[in-house]
Amino acid sequence: MEKQICLLEGDGIGPEILAQGVQALKTVASKCGHNFTFVSALLGGQAIDALGEPLPAATVSACKAADAVFLAAVGGPKWDNLPADKRPERGLLGIRKAMGLFANLRPAMLFPELAKACLLRHDIAQRGLDLIVVRELTGDVYFGEPRGIEVRNGERTGFNTMIYSESEIARIAKVAFETARKRRHKVCSVEKSNVLETSRLWKEVVCEVHADYSDVTLTHLYVDNAAMQLVRDPAQFDVILTGNIFGDILSDEASVLTGSLGMLPSASLGASGPGLFEPIHGSAPDIAGQDKANPLATILSAAMLLRLGLGLGREADLVETAVRNTLAAGFRTADIMEEGKTLVGCREMGERVCACLEKL
Repeated sequence: MEKQICLLEGDGIGPEILAQGVQALKTVASKCGHNFTFVSALLGGQAIDALGEPLPAATVSACKAADAVFLAAVGGPKWDNLPADKRPERGLLGIRKAMGLFANLRPAMLFPELAKACLLRHDIAQRGLDLIVVRELTGDVYFGEPRGIEVRNGERTGFNTMIYSESEIARIAKVAFETARKRRHKVCSVEKSNVLETSRLWKEVVCEVHADYSDVTLTHLYVDNAAMQLVRDPAQFDVILTGNIFGDILSDEASVLTGSLGMLPSASLGASGPGLFEPIHGSAPDIAGQDKANPLATILSAAMLLRLGLGLGREADLVETAVRNTLAAGFRTADIMEEGKTLVGCREMGERVCACLEKL
């Protein structure tokens, strides 16, 4: 198989972690007889420094022309004082919008090898943590208009618009139900319909779509209760379906329960065209260039790229197994370090995973 992958290094630890993800892709391609070609493009602060804008037109073109897009991380305090529309994060939101990536899939699973790193009480952790957050990605307050900061009654006032159409809700609900059919057939829809009109429409449309998925159990939670239940008993969840801002918060909460943000991958998909695959953590500028970052979320994002982006399920399984074997062998980066294990840096962790991959 010949495929082209567009690489977006971004900022901070981005180049370091993406290099390890790319090496995992090259290793599995060589092992399984595939030919992956890689093209690089600028996004976020990297693009601002080079071209004065967070999302150059050339980057959009390169992403759309690829079979999959592999992103590391964007942002950092260096660009905090720029106007809102020129900050690195606008590049990230913009590329998702430009590619029509409306569905963000964020799995959160507690690896048995990292059970001691789990922040939950032991008896709760023993019940298990294996869920996926299906987050709508191109609507809600992040994109709603009008938005801005203006003077009202003599003082500065900020405002954003939370907005969803029924078609936007229906298409992400279908993704959640289809995902549940491949898992444990349970969807929990999370909203705030007791106070938000947007959420009332969300709940109505989700129930309408559910009529076509009678084999899937549908439940509902308000977002505040959902946040509590994630800590109290995460084992109850299979697929969590929610909007953009709620999904942003809940998926980060779920990921930390697994021990570290450095372990969680994600996939952003649209109705057609290439998907975008990235770790859910940020650019961690405080440790950039120090070989301290955990590359496993990026390597696991490479596995999602293989499975969901290129249709290579066996190859994805190999990468995930190599990560498990590396952890089982006792290697840890600083964020998941525990007594009796071997501390390694970003580069060595990636090398260890690839060594395990070659043995499979």
